[in-house]
Amino acid sequence: MEPTKEAPPDLSAFLASAVHDMKNSMGILINFLENNLPELAPEAQKKAAPMLYEVKRVNDNLIQMLAIYKIGNRFYPFDLAENSVGEFVREISQQNKTLLDYSGITLEVDFDEELTWYFDYELISGVICHALNNAMHYTQDKLRLYVREENGELVIRVEDNGGGYPASVLEAGNAVGKGVDFASGSTGLGLYFSSMVAKLHKNCEKIGSISLENGGKYGGSCFILRLP
Repeated sequence: MEPTKEAPPDLSAFLASAVHDMKNSMGILINFLENNLPELAPEAQKKAAPMLYEVKRVNDNLIQMLAIYKIGNRFYPFDLAENSVGEFVREISQQNKTLLDYSGITLEVDFDEELTWYFDYELISGVICHALNNAMHYTQDKLRLYVREENGELVIRVEDNGGGYPASVLEAGNAVGKGVDFASGSTGLGLYFSSMVAKLHKNCEKIGSISLENGGKYGGSCFILRLP
């Protein structure tokens, strides 16, 4: 009688657990860098700022991978709640202040202080922080965070004064916005995550979306999130 073969282990669960542990370690490293950057000499601060950017970029990727896993397996605790746009913008600005300051980048904010909207705060915060972190890498020295109601939707724009998106990136962004299958990864993890989060937000027959374009107030690249 042949011995019973054991079922192969669920590697996705092991990977999710490992990603969670790495994310926690990255969070500790980010806190260390942000708390100790002020104590460095100006020249050392300039050298350390790119390191903080890279660590935050990796942390963003880990957060996105974990969220995608949870959403895909239908156990992400989606929390659709009413949020103050003013509080949201101020917290996002504060989360990114250290890296912006030491990178010599100015962040302009444009929002309606009285506006409130229903969305999952943690997920949308992750999308916009990722967009800002990405824009920091390509901007010259200015970023703009715009959050307003337009035609019954909450429109969140992240703009920079860099050289703009290349055609290939614009095409990838448009494909994601139309819901095309992009499992090959050619569109990038950040776009995949952002599109998935946007589509979780629904109101009647309307559904959230993302898009990319060039132009905006500064003439550079623009990441746009629309929530119904």
